[in-house]
Amino acid sequence: MNLTRRRFLEIAGVTAAASRAARVFAQPPNPRGGGGPAPDSGHSTALAPWKSGVKISQVSDVPGRHTIHTYFNVTPESPDGKSVLFYTSPVADGQTQGSLVVRDRATEKERTLVTGLDCEDAHRVACQQWISKGRRIIFHDLRDGEVVVVTVDPATLVQRVLAKHHMVSFGQQNSDLVPIYGVHFQPDQYRDVELLNAATGEIRTIAKADAIRAAYPQQVTALYGQKPISTPFGTISPDLNLIFVKLSATDDGYVPMPPGQMKWPHSYQSDREGLVVVEVKTGKLLFFQRDWGHPAWFPDSRQILNYHNTVTDAYTGKTVSIPNLPEFHGQHLTPSPDGKLFVTDTELEAFGGKKGEWGVAVCDAAGTDWTWIAKFQGSEGATTWRKNHPHPAFSPDGKRIYYNVNSGTWTTLHVAERGA
Repeated sequence: MNLTRRRFLEIAGVTAAASRAARVFAQPPNPRGGGGPAPDSGHSTALAPWKSGVKISQVSDVPGRHTIHTYFNVTPESPDGKSVLFYTSPVADGQTQGSLVVRDRATEKERTLVTGLDCEDAHRVACQQWISKGRRIIFHDLRDGEVVVVTVDPATLVQRVLAKHHMVSFGQQNSDLVPIYGVHFQPDQYRDVELLNAATGEIRTIAKADAIRAAYPQQVTALYGQKPISTPFGTISPDLNLIFVKLSATDDGYVPMPPGQMKWPHSYQSDREGLVVVEVKTGKLLFFQRDWGHPAWFPDSRQILNYHNTVTDAYTGKTVSIPNLPEFHGQHLTPSPDGKLFVTDTELEAFGGKKGEWGVAVCDAAGTDWTWIAKFQGSEGATTWRKNHPHPAFSPDGKRIYYNVNSGTWTTLHVAERGA
C-alpha cells in the first residue's frame, strides 16, 4: 500500500500502542497533544528571559492587508538585525497581488521591493528570505505561465531571474547557496537535489533522484511504487555541508500543463513524504527516514529538530526524544541561534483552548522546562486553500521571535521580544 503524507497525517492519531513504543515519530497516547509538565515549572536559565517581561507587538501597523512571514526554517529579520522582511497582500486569500516589504525596525519606515506576486498558497507565500549576508532576498513567483526563482537587491531593487520551472527552498542568511527544486506537482526533468549559487547563477546537482531510489529501493517503493520521484523542500545546514530533502511524486490524477502555461492548481497535486540527508560536497546519501515531520537544523549542523520534540543525528539517523515536554500538536519548531532553546507553535485544544486557537511556546532544548509566550485565534485570517500557520522563528541574535497570527480578517506578523 502506498501511504501518502495526507493519509499518514489522518491516521497517525490512532496508531496502536505497540507501534507507539516502537517508533519515535508515532503519535502519543493523547492524539491532540498536551501532557508533560506544566509551563514554568522548571528552572532553566536559558528560558528565564522568556518567562517574564516579554513584549509582543504587530510588526506593521499598515491596515487592509495580510503581512506574512514565510516559514519556521528562516527568520524574517535581516542578518544585521535592522530590518524585517515580509509578504503582503490585500486579497482575501493572500495568494495574489503580493508584495515583498522591508520594514526598518528603528524608524518603522517600509520599502516595497517587489509587487505583483502570484503564490501557490498563503502557507509559505513566496518563500522569501534573506541571503548573501543581507545583500539579496530570494523568492519564487508565477510569471507569464512560468514558475521562477528570483533575487532582488534590497538597495537597488534590481531583480534577477535565476531559475525557471523551479521553486526555492531554504538557505542560510550568510551564504549565497540556496536549495531549489523543480515545481513539486510537475517537476518534469528537474527531479534531482539542486543547489543554486545566487551570486553566480550556477545551479549544481548534488544528488540524483534515481540514486536515492537505488539506495533505498524498498522504502521508496513502499511510499510511491514505481512512480518517478523528485526532491523538493531541501534545507541546507548552517555550515553548508548537508542538505535534508523531502521526497515527492505527482498525484496519479494530475494532468501536466504545457510549457509556458503553468497555473497554480490551488490544491494538493503531489504526495510528499520521506526525508533524506545528503552531503553537499560528495553527494553521499547519509540516511533515509520514512516520516518528514517538520525538520529544522540545530546550529551545530549535525542535529535535526523535528515533530514530537525529537532530535535526529544527521549522519547516523539515530533519533531520540527530548524528555519531559508536552506533545505540541500541529507543531512547527526551530532552535534558537545558540541551540539552547526551541520555539514551537501548537493547537491549543489539548491545553484547554478552543478549537481553532493556537499558541507559541518556548522550550529548553534539553527538556523539562517550557513557557507560553502567546495564545490567539488561529483559524481566521487569509482564506487560502492551504491555511498558513504561526511558523515561529527566532531573530539572528535570539532575542526576538516572529510568528503569524490568523485572527480577524487579516493574517498579521507579530514579534515577541524577551524580557531582561
